[in-house]
Amino acid sequence: MSLLEGRVAIITGAGRGLGRAHALMLARHGAKVVVNDLGANTDGSGADQSPAAEVVALIKSEGGEAIVDGSDISNWDASKAMVDKAISTFGGLDILINNAGILRDRMLVNMTEDDWDAVIKVHLKGTFAPMNHAANYWREQSKAGKQPDARIINTTSHSGLFCNIGQANYAAAKAGIASMSIVSARELQRYGVTVNALAPRAETRMTAGLKEWTPEQLEKRNPDYIAALVAYLCSAQAKDISGRVFEAWGNGYAVAESWSHGPITAATKDPESLNAAIHKICADARPNAGIDRDTWLNP
Repeated sequence: MSLLEGRVAIITGAGRGLGRAHALMLARHGAKVVVNDLGANTDGSGADQSPAAEVVALIKSEGGEAIVDGSDISNWDASKAMVDKAISTFGGLDILINNAGILRDRMLVNMTEDDWDAVIKVHLKGTFAPMNHAANYWREQSKAGKQPDARIINTTSHSGLFCNIGQANYAAAKAGIASMSIVSARELQRYGVTVNALAPRAETRMTAGLKEWTPEQLEKRNPDYIAALVAYLCSAQAKDISGRVFEAWGNGYAVAESWSHGPITAATKDPESLNAAIHKICADARPNAGIDRDTWLNP
């Protein structure tokens, strides 16, 4: 049997880039795929279902099963309709991969209210809404004595984990996704659901033009490296892996460790006595981690 034989997956933002790679990888390993994509531009404007249709056509040409879904995943009712569509079409749901996203990069002082709201809505609500509807389906299955072996894979970002300038909206949303993934993993384990997140490094239309890469560096940013990890995490072999955030690209896979307790000093009700103590624990603390890690080649 294939790694994902007979399993049903929803992948959001699957018409292009990483989502497309996820859809093709899962289908090639036996999954039946709902290819969700509104077909918006990178800033969230517009709509076009042809990219999703092309992915579905390619999957079918290779002997797989897939359908197009054009739901706006940041819309509560549309997200539920997407989940219901997967269940009614393929007889169930086993995997949810939240990948859809947009960019509205600005420095904080130049960011508009709409820039903030649009990015938070697509990324954060657009991850929560499908999770909520899928989780409720799996909870009902569990209560009915049909314990799921289900997977949620969310997409965070190095910007959210390590704080890239010019992306206050995007980083806030992606950091929220990472935390929500860990919380959800703890909440949903009783229903047979694992929840993990990944921070990918890939060359897609969202990152195109940010930097000039050599051919060797571009190869390390091939989305298939990330899709391979996603397919594995969706399999039965990863049943015991949950609540983790992974960094992923061609140079390797790493577990991103969350906030940890650092140096401490005594509390006081006198603010005038704090200067030396607070400066000391700040000096003793490790600096915040940066986006580049020196143990990985070509960061």
